[in-house]
Amino acid sequence: MAVLFSGSQAPSLTMPRPNFVGVAMLLASVALAAFEWQATNSAVLALAILAAGFVLSRAPRVAQQWERAVVLRLGRFVGLRGPGLFWILPFIDRIPAVIDQRTITTSFAAEQTLTADTVPVNVDAVLFWMVHDVQRAALEVQDYAQAVSWAAQTALRDIIGRTTLADLLRGREHIEAELQQLIDQRSNPWGVTVSSVEMRDIVIPGALQDAMSREAQAAREKQARIILGQAEMEIAHSFQEAAKSYHDNPTALHLRAMNMLYEGLKEKGALMLIPSSAVESMGMGGMLGAAAMRQATLASGNEVGQEPSPR
Repeated sequence: MAVLFSGSQAPSLTMPRPNFVGVAMLLASVALAAFEWQATNSAVLALAILAAGFVLSRAPRVAQQWERAVVLRLGRFVGLRGPGLFWILPFIDRIPAVIDQRTITTSFAAEQTLTADTVPVNVDAVLFWMVHDVQRAALEVQDYAQAVSWAAQTALRDIIGRTTLADLLRGREHIEAELQQLIDQRSNPWGVTVSSVEMRDIVIPGALQDAMSREAQAAREKQARIILGQAEMEIAHSFQEAAKSYHDNPTALHLRAMNMLYEGLKEKGALMLIPSSAVESMGMGGMLGAAAMRQATLASGNEVGQEPSPR
């Protein structure tokens, strides 16, 4: 079993960066030291100005809108700073990390993990999480990003191990909600909250896919045969009801027979095969003879009306 974890952006602790205010103060101290050197020719005063400028340039810090800086004074936590410009005591205060509070998207996958019915599956998922308590994330856990990584990995493996393949394929929403709740319970003490978990793909072995496809095809064919049989039963029932109506009303049966003849003979060259029993029972002999005479008359009229083709 292998579990992979990767993030779309690095969620690790970011160190403070140089800022414009500190650089400007350092350049100002250099310019002032150079001016004093030229004016008084005193190296001690110039070095003192440079040292003071270097120390003061480390006091201003800038944090982005989505960042919070963790400040330690002689090793003790004194508070959070940011966003924007803030000041610290040089060489006394220390900023070990600047924590990003934006939502972080992280993809992780479980490869060849056995389900409850011993089927190996590969599952890809995406985790949406953020730091809601910067103090806990900085002080309660050594590396909150790695802790969230392991929490997501073990939670995904646990849920797959106690879920059957059918439930895994059909109940994605339930499994995603359960996975989110499980990871959130483990990461809340670290100041991290999980917004949502989405399963992107579930891959099963190819042989099992073929077997499931054949099973689904057989089920559809069975359902089609059942529907066809039900249709035949309904048609037979309709014919039974029609036979009862025609039995009590011979005139209606005679009209139906004439309609059938008309439908069959309205196209030229039509041929109808009628059982002799129908001719005797419904009196269709005269009608057939009239129809045949009519057909012959139409055919002879067409022959007389034709002109000899030129040679």
